[in-house]
Amino acid sequence: MERRSFLRGAVMGTSAAAFGYTLMPGAAYAAPAQPGAGPYGALGAADANGIQLPAGFTSRVIARSGQTVPGTSYVWHSAPDGGACFADGSGWIYVSNSEISSTGGASAIKFNSSGGVTSAYRILSNTNRNCAGGKTPWNTWLSCEEVDTGYVYETDPWGVNAATRRAAMGRFNHEAAAADPVRKVVYLTEDKSDGRFYRFVPGTWGNLSTGTLQVLVAGTATSGSFTWANVPDPDGSPTATRYQVSGAKVFNGGEGCHYANDTVWFTTKGDGRVWQLNLATSTYELAYDDSLVSGGAPLTGVDNVTGSSSGDLFIAEDGGNMEICIITPDDIVAPFLRINGQSSSEICGPAFSPDGRRLYFSSQRGTSGSSSGGITYEVTGPFRA
Repeated sequence: MERRSFLRGAVMGTSAAAFGYTLMPGAAYAAPAQPGAGPYGALGAADANGIQLPAGFTSRVIARSGQTVPGTSYVWHSAPDGGACFADGSGWIYVSNSEISSTGGASAIKFNSSGGVTSAYRILSNTNRNCAGGKTPWNTWLSCEEVDTGYVYETDPWGVNAATRRAAMGRFNHEAAAADPVRKVVYLTEDKSDGRFYRFVPGTWGNLSTGTLQVLVAGTATSGSFTWANVPDPDGSPTATRYQVSGAKVFNGGEGCHYANDTVWFTTKGDGRVWQLNLATSTYELAYDDSLVSGGAPLTGVDNVTGSSSGDLFIAEDGGNMEICIITPDDIVAPFLRINGQSSSEICGPAFSPDGRRLYFSSQRGTSGSSSGGITYEVTGPFRA
């Protein structure tokens, strides 16, 4: 499904205005007739976990940092961040990064067909500030280090095979990764104020041990055409990868990244934007810009992003109102959930179970504001098919 950029116009009319924020004539967002409402309806009162949800949805706590995961003997890691779900027979696995210096890594929780937790375990240890990452089509998790000399580690969600450093994917301030099975590449964001947007072209699809790192080259405008150029030295020494190619487009604080249907969406938290790459036409444009919102932006502090089977994007906030907001294919932007009492935290790692009925995510610092206070949640309800 092609998603039309808000900056090209949005679906207008009574129904759109009633349920979300859409682009009004003159390129400025305006508030809907029912502020806070969205495709799932308005948010209700906070539940026992402090989460506001639309009618029909419920939340539960899956794990807390420093405590054993209920039903297991495994102690959940601190500062939970990026995550993804993997099918496991009739059940599934949720993996989660740990954004801790030197002793970071990633862990996994395994669920049975009814959503019960059956086990939890480590899949990557003693790496550095593992922030976001991405799922591969061959069912591995790419865990990315958010430091200037950071690596990508390919991990096994089942914890059977040892994690492997993928040096060919470059050394830079890695954030997120999104695999494109059509072009057989992996897109990568860089969390720097003058960061770049990359893609890795493996020598063999399904094997990330060798390949070519490329950077997006484009003008300074907010829309236009783009090309790819090889990064001469992916090791980033002595010159950082983002400075090696003339004309490489600057993106202010790259964060989440999601691929679907010949399109890549990624967020830049430094300027509150969601970008859209049309891979079929090699063009880029803004999909959302919180500076264009009048009457209060529904989405601020853009961070991790995931997609649902309905074509909706779910974008987690780093700060803001501690919300996960939805952007629909009809260009409606609205809160889906809000966490109360955790203003010193951020929402991380949104990911759907394989059947699309459960959404997992974490509050990285919880109510304490400390990395040791992380909380990982599950939301269940009538998600759109």
